[in-house]
Amino acid sequence: MSIYPLGLRLEGRRVLLVGGGTVATRRVPALIAAGARVEIVSPELTPTLQGHVDAGRVVWTPRRFAPGDVEGAWLVHVAVDDPEAAAQVSVAAEQNRIFCVRADDRDAATAWTPAVTRHGQVTVAVTDGGDRRRAMAVRDMVANVLEASPPAAPELKGVALVGAGPGDPELITVKGRRLLAAADVVVADRLVPGMLLGELRPEVELIDAAKIPYGPQAAQEEINRILVDRATQGKFVVRLKGGDNFVFGRGGEEALACAQAGVPVLVVPGVTSSIAAPALAGIPVTHRGVAHEFTVISGHIPPDHPDTLVDWPALARMRGTIVVMMGLKNLPKIAERLIAEGRSADTPVGVVQEGSTAHQRSLTSTLGAVAEETATAGIRPPAVVVIGEVVTVGESFTPAAG
Repeated sequence: MSIYPLGLRLEGRRVLLVGGGTVATRRVPALIAAGARVEIVSPELTPTLQGHVDAGRVVWTPRRFAPGDVEGAWLVHVAVDDPEAAAQVSVAAEQNRIFCVRADDRDAATAWTPAVTRHGQVTVAVTDGGDRRRAMAVRDMVANVLEASPPAAPELKGVALVGAGPGDPELITVKGRRLLAAADVVVADRLVPGMLLGELRPEVELIDAAKIPYGPQAAQEEINRILVDRATQGKFVVRLKGGDNFVFGRGGEEALACAQAGVPVLVVPGVTSSIAAPALAGIPVTHRGVAHEFTVISGHIPPDHPDTLVDWPALARMRGTIVVMMGLKNLPKIAERLIAEGRSADTPVGVVQEGSTAHQRSLTSTLGAVAEETATAGIRPPAVVVIGEVVTVGESFTPAAG
């Protein structure tokens, strides 16, 4: 059968979906993203679809389909596993000259849903002639090419603050990788996965922020200046940081500097090592019945320093998990202060070095002994310290390597 491919503009147009199960759950997000007025007719809904209804994104009529439901629709999706009920919808759609997608019988449908991949303004749809696996394989091949190719230049302006994740190059987001492939200039920190930088186009200007020859504060001012300077030259700039730019990454300072200069800023969150590194070592920062809260603090300033903003007495009184980043150097003073403020010296502590990378190491100790044992083990930065009962939760399992 020969088909005629077409892209539908559904913004503000009514789309009827008959059925409220798992197939409907998969169809609805793309329809919402397209701006369609989605109406579902079904006696029941999945919890996910109910969430869309509660949020006002979808209208639900809680009953079985009636032929009059198709009137006024631009498109009909049938997502029921009852052939007779599905056929009834098809007949009503055909009589009203409305295209109808059938999840149960593609041969009885007047429209098909293709395998789709989206990259910025580019949407690729692959139809299959019945071989769905082949269509998905073709889609995935195209997706891989698009991820490695920059999108059209007019789409990207200014500065993108992109979180690169905890260290494994595969843990950067799809959007982050796409923008990195489109960059004219990349300003990167030392904790950025090197494999990502190796994928940059040859003509990209790569600026290693760790080599800017100034003191800490002056270096940040110079980074801000570079971001603004390159963006005002009409170049698309990616500021690439390990983890997430807004978790002790000074992303806020960079965003403000760009905003003050009139440079548009795009924020792409990253997987923060404060959660990822413990998880990859088998430590959940929260766990039912163990910890209902976790607090992430920077340990680059010792507890007795006048510039610290941490309320150490309050932190020690909390029953939840404490995650310390950039705190290996000051770990002896941090542990000492928490114990002095009332936290038990027997509190379990986990230390994870270079989480998500091939060099990941972890150590389990107690608050009273962790400083000495970490030093003896030769644990070095970057490392994440987890303090709390959750450290013992993962002792019975070891996450598989990806």
